[in-house]
Amino acid sequence: MSGSHTGAEQRVVVVGAGIAGLAAAHRLLGRGARVTVLEASERVGGKLLPGEIAGARVDLGAESMLARRPEAVALAREVGLTDRLRPPATATASLWTRDALRPMPKGHVMGVPGTAAALAGVLSDEGLARIGQDAELPRTEVGDDVAVGAYVAARLGREVVDRLVEPLLGGVYAGDAYRISMRSAVPQLFQAARTHTSLTEGVREIQARAATAQQTGPVFMGIEGGVGTLPLAVAESVRARGGEIRTGTPVTELRREPAGGWRVVTGERELRADAVVVAVPAPAAARLLRAEAPGAAAELAGIEYASMALITLAYRRAETDLPAGSGFLVPPVDGRTIKASTFASHKWGWIDEENPDLTVLRTSVGRHGETEILGRDDAGLVEVSRHDLKAATGLDATPVATRVTRWQDGLPQYPVGHHARVSRVREHLAALPGLAVCGAAYDGVGIPACIASAYDAADQIHGEVPHDVRDVTATR
Repeated sequence: MSGSHTGAEQRVVVVGAGIAGLAAAHRLLGRGARVTVLEASERVGGKLLPGEIAGARVDLGAESMLARRPEAVALAREVGLTDRLRPPATATASLWTRDALRPMPKGHVMGVPGTAAALAGVLSDEGLARIGQDAELPRTEVGDDVAVGAYVAARLGREVVDRLVEPLLGGVYAGDAYRISMRSAVPQLFQAARTHTSLTEGVREIQARAATAQQTGPVFMGIEGGVGTLPLAVAESVRARGGEIRTGTPVTELRREPAGGWRVVTGERELRADAVVVAVPAPAAARLLRAEAPGAAAELAGIEYASMALITLAYRRAETDLPAGSGFLVPPVDGRTIKASTFASHKWGWIDEENPDLTVLRTSVGRHGETEILGRDDAGLVEVSRHDLKAATGLDATPVATRVTRWQDGLPQYPVGHHARVSRVREHLAALPGLAVCGAAYDGVGIPACIASAYDAADQIHGEVPHDVRDVTATR
């Protein structure tokens, strides 16, 4: 087999068929590589999971993707989903706090306001007054990184963190705002903290820049039939381009070949490859890299994950009268069990149109370090969800169907210093040509961030192609 620097015949194995692994495979195939994707589970898609309840198509995992970042929407278009892209039918949401559903404030960056007035109605008078002190306080140094909660509380008071930053960040990371890295999780706030003494002034500058850039259009995007259909469409495109995807095929070992390239060991066979993209969660990546990159493996093994569960409920529409909007977030400080609820039939027009007699909604439970609630059985999780929904919205009907989807170790945590850990992982791997990593554990947990990390991995692999690409074949 002749090779060239274009990687026309480069043989790449991608380990993991979540959205990151599939996106990497898609990119590599577009560059002329021969690609095999190996997935330990019996399905593709990872945390993106389409399903149904009472005959209604729904997402049982992530249900929307950031549209202000281009990668996810662009990939959806590339794999033929243009006609199914749908923005949310409503952009309004609520906070269930201080015993009432209150409109979600506008004019903030991940819960951090540009003015105290932006949070009127959510905070107490004391909390609002405390925000005003930000302009008089001396500078708060952030160093190389700082916890979002600690920094915002120092500048604006704990109430801002507890009532708004915490539920918003918790919705993304299922973590604790007082542990989460500002540099990794909210980089534009970190930059503002570095360059401004006043945090509210920094937020106003971020908002002014966004206005100048005229960021219009929806912030989020969904897909008719569910975001869980995106990985299925990418997988179909990968196969159509000549890529191979094998599910139920766990990789047990990765070894460097003396002459270059890699040996990928699965239960039943070994594959030889010029390059490998490892697109699995950090614990699995650590196990695979231990033999050849012990330093990287040790760093990856230190990344913690949060578990959570999604409880999907379907009701007869005639028996429900939900408030307007797409749902609500719940600050942990209020002591409720659920941390959020999405009114799926309100939020997604296609669910509403396809199921005129049903109202579908879902709740989520579980945060980092909060294991007790997830120990309950499915019936128990449905029960606490119904209890909290009744308290928040008055909904007292009996659901016609319920589904509980558990995401064990579903969300990587980004504590202070996460960016430095990721840099160390990449430094260790730089010594190993033909090896790249991608996924939610590195530079962002959202769908566009995972796709971007996949593209970076694919581009890195593509750029390393030697002139004399060897003939590589799978061996028994």
